[in-house]
Amino acid sequence: MSGGTELGRFLYARRAGISPAQAGLTVASGPRRTPGLRRAELAALAGISSDYYTRLERGSETRPSPSVVDALARALRLEAGEHEHLRGLAALAARTVPEAPAAPSRTVWPGVKLLLESLRPHPAHVVSRTGDLLAANPGGLRLLAGIEEWPVRQRNIPRYVFLHPTARTLFHDWAGQVRGCVARLRALAGTDPDAPDLTRLVGELLLKSPEFAKLWERHNTKGHAHGRKTFHHPEIGDLTLGHQSMALEGTPGHRLITYTAQPGTADYDALVLLDLLGTRSAPREPSSLEDETTSSSP
Repeated sequence: MSGGTELGRFLYARRAGISPAQAGLTVASGPRRTPGLRRAELAALAGISSDYYTRLERGSETRPSPSVVDALARALRLEAGEHEHLRGLAALAARTVPEAPAAPSRTVWPGVKLLLESLRPHPAHVVSRTGDLLAANPGGLRLLAGIEEWPVRQRNIPRYVFLHPTARTLFHDWAGQVRGCVARLRALAGTDPDAPDLTRLVGELLLKSPEFAKLWERHNTKGHAHGRKTFHHPEIGDLTLGHQSMALEGTPGHRLITYTAQPGTADYDALVLLDLLGTRSAPREPSSLEDETTSSSP
């Protein structure tokens, strides 16, 4: 579906992704030409007219009331985070004057850099709202095997997982990793679709990665901020780590991502080795990536 609004495209994608049975409808047997729910079926579930819903999806109606938004979220079986995303899309569609996007700062505070160093040997890094790698401790950089070979300005987590040849074998659950990356970018597109940092990255990945293009059209915004990840690292072997992603307040969407292992375990010993390897390969303080000589991103 092209054209229209982000709100309309999100509704279309979610309507196509939910079956009548999942929505609690009983339908006659036989083939259906429409994937998922028909517009009229979703409108009935939400208690609105089919014509009004059609205008919402096509973008000619841009001011749904909060009650309509909530009814659509219930009909589509959206989870809490997805429901909030839908509310944001509705607010965005209602804007009458486009707001000029501000360039987000890439500066990492000294206190955050100190925090990165204090977490060693546990890998940790700071990323921008679009996943640019802004700062890292030695293990945090070395964990993403091969990313240090890229120019600093090119180091970006979504770009790495989709385009770097090592990423597919590094992450045991590569499919889950890429889904999470796309979900974060989709959520940002819902609130700031014209942001230059976002449009440049998405445009590049749409051009270079068919997998990204397919996932982008699903309009999924459900990510994972914590859990466990298994890596098949080319230097230190297999390890499974706890991971946590947390927002850094007072920044333009920066997040701190940490990976941890219990001391005394084989995974922890592997992290000590990774930290050592990262320290030996770093010409100077590795947490100040923005201070290194940079080149333009592609």
